[in-house]
Amino acid sequence: MPRRIILASGSDIRNTLLRNAGLDVEVSPARVDEDAVRESMIAEDASPRDIADALAELKASKQSARNLGALVVGCDQVLSFERRILSKPETPQQALEQLREMRGKRHELLSAAVICEDGKAIWRHVGVVRMMMRDVSDAYLQSYVTRNWDSIRHAVGAYKLEEEGVRLFSQVHGDYFNVLGLPLLELLSYLALRGDIET
Repeated sequence: MPRRIILASGSDIRNTLLRNAGLDVEVSPARVDEDAVRESMIAEDASPRDIADALAELKASKQSARNLGALVVGCDQVLSFERRILSKPETPQQALEQLREMRGKRHELLSAAVICEDGKAIWRHVGVVRMMMRDVSDAYLQSYVTRNWDSIRHAVGAYKLEEEGVRLFSQVHGDYFNVLGLPLLELLSYLALRGDIET
């Protein structure tokens, strides 16, 4: 009998990726104060990898404790730029400022996933992608933010590579699924190894 798999995230793209891979996923976003946890860990000089991992585990463990017997997947994505963590922009102006600051430079996206069972983490992975942004003009960045604000306000770094945001980049080193916020191949390999999905 297939194991219940719950995605503790409200991300449409993560849900779509799992469903496109043939998984029957229940969506049940965990309510956690991500900003408070992130700020606390930054104050303690935690690494971007540890922050992404901790937030993913927090989401998964919270929902797992309420859904015994299910496999609960928690996810988080962190953008690391010049020794700082950039968050989702709160305003179009903030999005524009982030993009102006990153243009012509490199940054990293860290996408963490943790699986919890009966309240305990049983698997974790953090995928890293190195991104090189083009030195695009102020005029293009302004028009990009104006056209895409409704979408990019939900994305760290104020871009989505699967949409017009791909035009902002000259190089992407790493797994495309990690750019989208989910280390999908590693997750599927683990579920297959356990026998939770058919192979």
